[in-house]
Formats: sequence, C-alpha cells, structure tokens
Amino acid sequence: MPLLGLTTPFPFPPPSRLPNLRPATATSPSSSSPVEFHYPQADPSIRWPDLHLHFPHLPKPHQPLTNTNPNPNPTSSIITAPLDKAKPSDEKTELPSNFESLESKSHRTHVKKLSKLALKRAHDWRERVRLLSNRILSLPDSAHVADVLDHREPSLQVTPTDLSFVVKQVGQTDWRRALEAYEWLTLHRQHAPGPRLLSAILGVLGRARQDSLAEEVFLRCCSDTDSEPAVQVYNAMMGVYARTGRFAKVRKLLDSMRDHGLEPDLVSFNTLINARSKAHSLGPGVALQLLNDVRRSGLRPDTITYNTLISACSQNTNLEDAMKVFEEMLKSECQPDLWTYNAMISVCGRCSMAQEAERLFDELHVKGFIPDAVTYNALLYSFARAGDVAKVEKVCNEMVHAGFKKDEITYNTIINMYGKRGRLDIAFCLYNEMKIDGCDPDVFTYTVLIDLLGKAERVLEASEVMSRMVEAGLKPNVKTFNALICGYAKAGMRIEAKKTFDHMIRSGIEPDCMAYSVMLDVLLRSDGEIRKVMELYRSMVKAGFYPDEYLYQVMLQSLMEANEEDKIHELIKDMEMVSFMNVQSICSVLVKAGCFFEGAEMLKQAVSQGHKPDHEILSLILNAYESLGRSDDGLALLGFVHEQIPSSLSLTTESFIMMLCRNKKIEAAIEEYNKLRFLGYESFEKNPSLHEYLISCCIESGLLPVAFQFYSDMSFLGIRPSQETYKILISAYCKLNYPETAEDLMQHAMLNDPLAYINIIETYGKLKLWEKAEAFVEKLRHHEQSLDRRVWNSLISAYAESGRYEKARAIFNHMMKHGPYPSVDSINGLINALIIDKRLDEMYVVIQELQDMDFKISKSTILLMLDAFARENNIFEVRKIYSGMKAAGYLPNMHLYRSMIALFTHDKRVGDVESMVEEMERAGLKPDIFIFNSLLKMYTKIGAYKKTSEVYQKILRASLRPDEDTYNTLIIMYSRDVRPEEGLTLLSEMRKLGLELKLDSYKSLLAACVKAQLLDQAEELFSDIRSKGYKLDRLIYHLMLKIYRNSGNHIKAENLLELMKEDGVEPTIATMHLLMLSYGTAHQPKEADNILNNLRNSGMVVTTLPYSTVIDAYLKNGEYDNGIAKLLELKKQGIQIDHRIWTCFVRAASFCEKREEAFLLLGALRDRGFDLPIRLLTDKSDSLVSEVLSLLEELGPLEDNAAFNFVNAIEDLLWAFEKRATASWIFQLATKTNIYRNNVFRVLERDWGADFRKMSGGAALVGLTLWLDHMQDASLQGCPESPKSVVLITGAAEYNKVSLNKTLKAYLWEMGSPFLPCKSRTGILVAKAHSLRMWLKESTFCMDLELKDSSTLPCTNSMRLIDGYFMRAGLVPAFKDIEERLGEIRPKKFARLALLSEDSRDKVITKHIEGTREKMEKARKNGSVGVRRRRPTRLRTAKFMRWKHKEEIDSR
Repeated sequence: MPLLGLTTPFPFPPPSRLPNLRPATATSPSSSSPVEFHYPQADPSIRWPDLHLHFPHLPKPHQPLTNTNPNPNPTSSIITAPLDKAKPSDEKTELPSNFESLESKSHRTHVKKLSKLALKRAHDWRERVRLLSNRILSLPDSAHVADVLDHREPSLQVTPTDLSFVVKQVGQTDWRRALEAYEWLTLHRQHAPGPRLLSAILGVLGRARQDSLAEEVFLRCCSDTDSEPAVQVYNAMMGVYARTGRFAKVRKLLDSMRDHGLEPDLVSFNTLINARSKAHSLGPGVALQLLNDVRRSGLRPDTITYNTLISACSQNTNLEDAMKVFEEMLKSECQPDLWTYNAMISVCGRCSMAQEAERLFDELHVKGFIPDAVTYNALLYSFARAGDVAKVEKVCNEMVHAGFKKDEITYNTIINMYGKRGRLDIAFCLYNEMKIDGCDPDVFTYTVLIDLLGKAERVLEASEVMSRMVEAGLKPNVKTFNALICGYAKAGMRIEAKKTFDHMIRSGIEPDCMAYSVMLDVLLRSDGEIRKVMELYRSMVKAGFYPDEYLYQVMLQSLMEANEEDKIHELIKDMEMVSFMNVQSICSVLVKAGCFFEGAEMLKQAVSQGHKPDHEILSLILNAYESLGRSDDGLALLGFVHEQIPSSLSLTTESFIMMLCRNKKIEAAIEEYNKLRFLGYESFEKNPSLHEYLISCCIESGLLPVAFQFYSDMSFLGIRPSQETYKILISAYCKLNYPETAEDLMQHAMLNDPLAYINIIETYGKLKLWEKAEAFVEKLRHHEQSLDRRVWNSLISAYAESGRYEKARAIFNHMMKHGPYPSVDSINGLINALIIDKRLDEMYVVIQELQDMDFKISKSTILLMLDAFARENNIFEVRKIYSGMKAAGYLPNMHLYRSMIALFTHDKRVGDVESMVEEMERAGLKPDIFIFNSLLKMYTKIGAYKKTSEVYQKILRASLRPDEDTYNTLIIMYSRDVRPEEGLTLLSEMRKLGLELKLDSYKSLLAACVKAQLLDQAEELFSDIRSKGYKLDRLIYHLMLKIYRNSGNHIKAENLLELMKEDGVEPTIATMHLLMLSYGTAHQPKEADNILNNLRNSGMVVTTLPYSTVIDAYLKNGEYDNGIAKLLELKKQGIQIDHRIWTCFVRAASFCEKREEAFLLLGALRDRGFDLPIRLLTDKSDSLVSEVLSLLEELGPLEDNAAFNFVNAIEDLLWAFEKRATASWIFQLATKTNIYRNNVFRVLERDWGADFRKMSGGAALVGLTLWLDHMQDASLQGCPESPKSVVLITGAAEYNKVSLNKTLKAYLWEMGSPFLPCKSRTGILVAKAHSLRMWLKESTFCMDLELKDSSTLPCTNSMRLIDGYFMRAGLVPAFKDIEERLGEIRPKKFARLALLSEDSRDKVITKHIEGTREKMEKARKNGSVGVRRRRPTRLRTAKFMRWKHKEEIDSR
C-alpha cells in the first residue's frame, strides 16, 4: 500500500542506533521554513539569448510546484538561484562517481568521444525513461501507476537505474505519482531500492516539502537489515532537511553516518553548509570554520563549496567572511566561475558596497566571463541599495542592450529603491510599467508595495494593495501579511493588526517568527493583554519559533508590572530549556527587564559554572540592591563572585566603585579609588574602563576638574585612553562651548568618529563660528576619502545657525554632485537657514526646486515650516501648510497640535482653537497640560471667565496635575474678573504644592485686591512679594498707594512712601500724585496741598498734574473758593492752565446742585481765558461747532487721554443742565475724531450691539439715546435684520465714582425696557431682539427719542449721584423706595411703580409684599418650596401647534 494511504503505525520501528529523526509533528507544505527558489533563467538559452545557444540534452527548467511558495526576495534569489542548481542534495547525488567537474574539463585540450554502442545504449535508456514517464503522467486520477508498470510490453525491459530516473522525472511534475511508483517497486520486490532509487525519491519528496514522508522512506530503508544506507542516501536525506534549514537534523545525520562507518564525502559537507546557511545561523567566523572542517576531513573544497559559503555570508550580510572565503578560493587554485562572481556582487550589494560590486563586475569581464541576467540584477541591487539612481538607470540600459529584458526581479529591485527614498509615486509608476511590459507582478512585488506604504504610515492604501493582489489571483504569503501587520502596528492600529494576524491563520498560512514577534509587541503595548500575550507566546514556541532577547526583555517587563511571578519563572525556564540560551544571556535579559533578583540568582549560577560575570550586568544588579537599601546583599554578591573566581578582584572592586557612582556617591567612589591606589593595585589602576566610567560620572555630576584629573592620571600611568574616553571628553568640551579644545583632543587621539565630528561642527554652529566649522570640515576632507552624510548635514546646520543660506546651498549642491546623496536632514538644514535669516517668503521657492529634483518633502520639513510661520503669527500660511500636510496623508502629531493651538490662542481665534481640540480628540490624542494652559490663557485674554473655569474642571477630570502656568493663568483670570478671594485660595494651594507665583500674577492679584478694597489681603500680598526677593517697580507701590487712597488711609500711604525710599525706589511726580489722591479721597485736601507745597519748595518741576489733584480734592470736598484760589496761584506761578484744570472744573460743575455754583466754577475758567464750557450752556452760535472741533483735534494727540476725559466732563455737564442736543452733536464730533470708538453702537453692522465702557454717565446716556434711535429706525424699516439677542456692554468699573452699569440700568428700568443683566458675565445687559423691537415700536417712552436742548437752563441740576447711580433727580425718591422694599425687580414693573404717586406706589408695594408672603406660606404648606414650575406660554403653544400641523401635512 502506498505511504499516502497508511492509517496504521509504521510496521518497521527505527533501530535505536539511529538518531531521532522524526519530529513531534509532520512538516506541512505550508511550513514557514525557507522555500526553494525557482529561477526561470537558469536555462543557458534563456541566460544568454544573444549567443543563440541550444542544449537539447539538458532538461528544461521545471515548473514551480503548486504547493510551494516562491521566495519573494530579489536579492536572495540572485545568490541562491544558481547555487540551488548546484546543490549537492539535488543534482550532485545522481552523478556517477567518475563525474568530471567543469574546472577539470576546461584544462583538457580534446574532447573524449563515445563509441557507437555507448551512444546507442544512452539513447535507448533515455527513450525508455521518457516513454514510461509520459505514460505515468498521462494517467487519469482514478488510475494507478501499477497499470503502467504491470502491463508494459515485454520488449520494454527496464533496469533499476532506469526506474530511478523514471521516479525522478515523474517527480519533477507530480510527486504523488513518483511516490506511488516507488511504492510499487518496493512492495513487489522486483528491484531492491538501491541508493540511486532511494536518493531519487528522497530528492523528489524534499523538493515537494514532504519531509514527513521522506523520513518514513528513510526510516524504512534503515530498518532493512539486508542493506545499510549508502552515503548517497544519507546525502539525499540531509538535502531534505537542508531545504528547510533544519541544521541540527543534518548535523545528526552526519554524525550517524560516521557512527555507521561511512565517511562523508564533499557532497555531505556541501549539504551541511547549505543547511547552516538556510538556518541563518552562520555567525561571524563560522564560514571559515566550516571550510576548515572540510579540509580536516581530507577533502578538497570545490567551487560548489565556496559558492555555498559565499551565498550564506551574503544572506547574513557578513562581508568580511565572504571576502575571506573568496580569498581562500583563489589561494586554493579553485577558479571562480560566474556563480561565484554573482554571489560576491550580491554580498557587496547587501553590505552597501556598491563600488566594490562594480569593481567585481569589471573584473568579471577581464576574466572572460559574460554577465548574465543574474549578474545584472545583482549589480542593479547594489546600486539600488546605495540609492544611486543614475547608476541604476545605467545598469538597466546596459542590461537591455545586452539582450536581457527587465524581469520581475529587476522591477522589484527598482520599486524597492524608490520606495525607500519615499518616492512611492515613482514606485507605483514602475508597477504599472511592469504590467504594461508583460511582467506580471508577483507576490514579492505586492509585498514590497505593502511594506513601503506601511512604513510611510499609509496603511489604508496598503490594505487596498493587498485586496488588489488577491483579486489578481495571487495568494499572499507570510511576508505579505507581515508587511501589513507591521504597517498597522506602526500606525498604532492594534485592532486591525490583530484581525490581519487572525486572517492569516484562517487562510492556512503559518506565522513565522516575524509575525509572532510583531503581534507579541502589539499585545504588549496594549493594556491588560497579559493572558493573550502568554497564549500567543506558547503558540509561537509550539510552532518552533522563539522570541529574541529584546522581546523576552519586553515580556518580562510587562510581567513584572503585572506581578506575574509564575509566568516570569515560566519564561526563564523556556529561555534555558527551549530557546537554549546560555546562562549569561538569560541573566542579561532578566537584569535589563528589571528582574534584578532573578538575574542575581542566574548570575550566581553562571559564576558557579565558571563564567566570568559581565561588567554591565553586575553593575545593574548592584545598583538595584543599592536603590532598594540592600547594600549588604550587593556586597555579599561581590564576595560570592570573588570567592568563586578569585581572578575577578579588579572586576568586583571596579563594580563596587561604579555602584557608588550610579547612586550619586561620587566622593565615596573617588575615596575608594584612592585607597586602592595606595594599596598598590597596579593592575586595577591600569584598567581603562574604570577610568572611563569615573570620568563619565564626574562629567555628569559637573566635577569637570576631577574628570580632567583622572584623564591626567591615565596619561601619567601610561594608560592609553580608549576611544570612548576621548569621545566623552570631546563631548564635555563641546558642552562647555570649547570646540577648539575638543578639536585638538580629537587630533591628538587620531579619533575617526563621525559623531565626534558632528559634535564639534554643531558646537561651532551654535557659537556662530561657521568659518571654523568650514575649516574643520576642510581638514577632514584632506584626511578621509569620503565624509559621512551626517558630517555634511552638520555643516549645513552650522551655516543655518548663522542664517547663511547660500553657503548651506553650496554644500547641498556638492552632495548632489559628488555624494553622499542629501537626506531629509540636509533639506531641513536649508529650510532652517532661510528661517533664521528671516527669508520665509523664499521657502516655497526652495521647496519647489527640491520637488523638481525628485526630493520627497518629509513630514519633519513641513513641521519646520509650519513652526516658523507660527512663530511669525502668520495664520494664513499656517492654515495653508496644515491643509496641504493633511492632504498629503501626514497625520498631525502632538507637537503640531501644540504649535497650532498656541498660534491660534495668541491671536484669540476661539473657534479655530476649539475645532482644533475637537479634531485632536477625534484622532485619539488627549490634550495635555500644555494645551489646556493655552486654552486657559486664550479665554482669560478675551474675558470668557466661565470658559476658563470649565477648562480648569476638565484638567481636574483628566487627572492632570496643574502646573505653575495653570495656577498663574487662573489667578490672573480671577484677578481680572475681580474675584480676588478665589485667586487667594489658589495661591494657598500653590504654596502647599511648592509652586511659585510669578511677579505678573502677583501684580494682577494685588490690583484685584485694590479694586475689591481688600486692604488686609493686599498688604499680605505686598509683604509676600517683598519677602520673595522680587525686584519691585513703582507699579506695585502705586497699587498700594491706590488702595490707601481709596480707603482714605493717608497714614499708611505716608509710611509706604518711606518704605519705598528704603527699597531704593525714588518717588516720582506720579507717586506723589497718588499720595495726594489718597488725601483727597480721605477728604483732606489741605494735606494734599501741603505735599504740593513741599514739591514746589524741593525744586522739582511742578506741572498742572499735582495742581489738578489738589484742585480736584478741594472741589470734591465742596471748597470751591480754595479751588479757585489754587487756580489763581497757577497764574502767579506762571503755569499755563491746560486740559487737566479744565476737566476738573467742568466735572465739578456737572455735579453742582445749583446753577449758580456751576457758573461760579465755569466763570473762574472764563476769567483765565477758557470760556468754552460756559458758552456751551448759554450761547447758541454756530461757531461753537468749529471751536469744539478744533479743540478736540488739539487735545487728541496729548497724553493722559486728555480729549477723552474732557469730552466726558462736558457731556456730564450738558446732560445735567439739559443741553442734550448740544451734548448729542459733541458726542458725534468725538466719534468722528476717534475720541470715542467708531463702533460704539453697531446697528448698521447687523450686530445691533453697543459698547459704552469707560464713558462718563452723561456721555453714556447720550450714546444710549442715539443707539435706541438707530435701532428704532432699523426695526421700523426692517433693515438691517437684528440678531436673536442684543447685547449692551457697560463694564463693571466706575468712572469718577459713577457706575456706568448702574446708571444705564436705572435709565432703562425707568423706561421699562426689556434689557436684563447677563447671568454669566457682569457688566453686560441683554435683551431679546423681538422684545426690543416691540418695545421700541409700542412704548410711550420711545415715541420721541430726539435729544433737545431746554429753552432755559434749570436752576438746579437735573441729575443726582447716589451710590454710583447717575440718575434723574426726580427719580431718586421712587428708586430708593422701590429698592429698599422690593430689591431688584424687572424693568417693566419698575417703570410702572416709578410713574405712580407716592401713596399709590406705597399701596401697590404693600400688596405685592403681602401677596408674596401668602404664596410662600401656601407653598410651604404644600411642600413645594423651591420647586419652580414652568407653565407653557402662548408662544410655546403656538410653536407646538405649528409643528404638529407640519407633521400632519408630511404624513399625507
């Protein structure tokens, strides 16, 4: 029965003397082991089409098996294709013993001819083999091979050799038929399975990846006691294992062959080398070791041996060993062939040595070889890996000119090159060109595209390419899935990575080590995935793969954080028993993962076995003991190491010193070092690693003199510093900004380190010494053939630091012409040079030039440009770059969002900032404290204090810890909102957290306390500021003087003046002015007058400012005669009166109760030559308009808001004495001359709002009346349309003890207007537009809003100033009565009550109070106190009915 149909155990158990060849599980066709590569150009007629060769006696290249996957790596195919043709496990086993190699044939001068009989026999057996093979292959599926072999013609007699060739030829097309033929021969026992037949069937099964069946055949052969397997059979079975890289199995078979008395031949060793190569375990030096093993066996390596070793070195990018093997090949007089040169060219390509590959290509011509397609593809790969586009195009042209068509490997190599350069557009163009040229993209093509898109973070496009690949009928292999999984993992799309991994398994593709490793990394980065990690890890181990040391380290770190001790010990056991890691490696992994105590136990085990401990690992363990306060355990460990290995005294002592250094005990380490020096430990003192570590620790601790002393000790003791020591010292000098000293030290050390070069050049650049950086690079060019790309980039950066764009561009052009090719850092250096040189407008030109030169603009370059425009507050350019960046597929990162939000917050673009924060949250990024601080600053700047509080609550909900910026911004917000109590609460929290308040925040909080009249808190803040050692300016003293002025505490003001002098801050006129104001507020104008006299007597130049303060104090205190006397004193002093004096007298006149008093003050001004105010009251001439206009234009440029204050005083005067038409045209003149803002009221701008902040009471009432008149016209005309709500901004501040908010509110309440105070912000009145329009149309108060002058001046002032209210005098009694008895009520109710007589108003208020009391008692009885029920209004009912009507119409 054939092996395919076996259901019972194999009846011939293998003998005990054979090695255990059977694996735990049979190897399936989809095994992840390396797959045989099939190269269609192996046929010479295909390889050299220009020679028109034809070899009819050679078999055509076999078609790839349906159950195998071609190797998608073009670089590996270049090497392995020709070598697989010559593998000893495939073709060499069938050659007769007298086979002659090509090398020996080349030395013969004539060709040996066969006799006619030999030719006829050769022709006969070939015909027989071909006839039987064709018959077997033409059988239907239901037929059996026995039908052909049992019923063949009697004339068709075959020999055992013929049958072996039949099995081999059938196996090239169908391995199942070949195995059936072999089973037929075995069961019928017509021919004993000889070595040739056995090797043939084993070769067929090996090529078909049927390892388990091959083992069955081999074990049956071994169980046959009649014969022992020959060397040829062992070689065939070794070839089966070698194909899948199972080196251990091949090694066991080789040892078993020797145990049976069989001497391995050259084919055996070639197969062993091939297995070692495919197992990827060919480390440095192993190739030469294998070569020596062949020679010690008495065999002479042939071309196949050398080619296999070179190919193995190529796969491991081990150029040094490959070159040594090549040299050994030349020394042994074994002539290289074309395959050798192909392999060497590929080795150079893998090791990024394109020039050496080109030299070998030229040498190949000299040796008389003709390059084939493999040669061109290998050279093409070398240049593509180096990124030399010009050479790649040149090789492609030569290849086509030589008669070779660009094949899949050629296209794949070029696509891969452009993809790594970031030119995915060109890569996809080549992909399309490839299909047009008739080259069907293979699995590798799609894999490369998917991999490149994944690395470019364009994972969605990579997924689309995968779908396109499946639609093309290609089945993705494990590398394709790996590329997509890695792309998802890099983009942070962990769920998609898991789904792709699961889909790969469902597709029947076994994951390889890469897939398992990436998925383990994905799961480890996910929180709470320990169980899944361990399940996947166990599946990985079961499949025969093991994580590398780094992955073990990450797994152990995660398990440590989760306190999974059992799983940690499981991993340790697997590392030791399954992964076969040595004890030292396991110890290293444990210590680096933070498992210090387990690492210590493993270190003890390693020491007990005689291994000398690693210095770094021992230091880490000791440092862990020291950090946990277990220094005794660390010392015990050192004692154990010294006891087990006495020769490790220097190591243990050195580790102890380093343990002290790691724990920042530098002084103790130096002391211990000195002790050992005096004890005479010469060998210890001459240890360069210890000195290097001490120097490094001293430099980190800032003990530079001590570090340099250690360097001197090394020189004195004759210790040659290591290269690392020189690097550390050079870095230290560069950090100290001594690049010249660092350069001298580098020359003394003859150091050849690009990083040191870069450090020196960058330091020159930071110091703006670009000339020295240029000279340094010129020296390097004289000593070295080629400079590293990073050195050129650092020189470009040095030029950029000084804004030398032209110099940087010259270096960039040199790199373009002579190499190395510029990188992203080169481009960023050019852009940075333009930025520092303030040439931002040229950046787009440079970017366009670079794109024309096929440079891909990277994300870092775009971010650099965006930051530059952001620092310049160029929002337009920032928006344009940001939109282009997202269109290019670059996802914004956290740094970009910070820059954008910082820019928008600086420009107070609230909508843009909020949308940016929402976009960031949709992208899965959480705002950090920096972004929240930016929001706090923005909302504080625009006065949106409610939003600021909401942001602070978000910070607390996000469990973020507020920093100093957060608290400082919040305190400034509370200060500006005049809520100093909450600011003081935050200040106490800051003190508990150890945070410091900035001086600006102190000033803001102090100013808020001044406004809120919190004298005690202000004094405490002032003392706190002085105790902090801040350098105080006059502003802080002036703030304190203001609060003393407002409180009328002139004694403390005087003491503060003395304290100010003690602190070295000289009082100025402004200081004395504040002191005088404090006396004026305290109603002590005499004291203010005394200060003025002292200033005059001290010789200081006295202006009208102090005089205006004294005069204002007298006038506010009602001492008009003294005020007029000071005015006369000004005349005597020869001081010309100015706007300050005018404003004082006009303002005082506006508050006089009687007309005579006002005329007295205005007459005093008239007597001093300024009669305009009194004429405005008494005269009606047209010339007044031009006089007022010229005066306002004259006062406009003056300081102290001269024109603004004067107009405010005039408006108060005119409104108080009912000259309101005059006040109106003066208001309009002030608006025209920009004294008042043009947008005081914005009806025509469709805003309908108004802003009267900083105006006086009279000016605001004039503006309010004009604003209402404008709105009335707009509401009657219906244009412009009004918004939903109309906002009136009054502000919360007082102007000369007049509250604008109270004044306008009293005026509007008297008129019964719909304006109500805003609930969220103070200083704002809001009215619904509909209510406002109805009120303007229907209210009797709005029938005539025209401002008119009274025909006669009233005898008394029409306005009164009471508690900040500047209101109509006749309204004062009603206002007081209503406010005292009802509090604040709605405007309409207030208007109705104010119009009633005193008796009627008293009755209505009394009835209202009683009704309210009855309602409260009734509610208290019903238990509904505090419950507010909202009844549906008529408007809501109408809306509901309209909605229901529309719903019925829609349903029809």
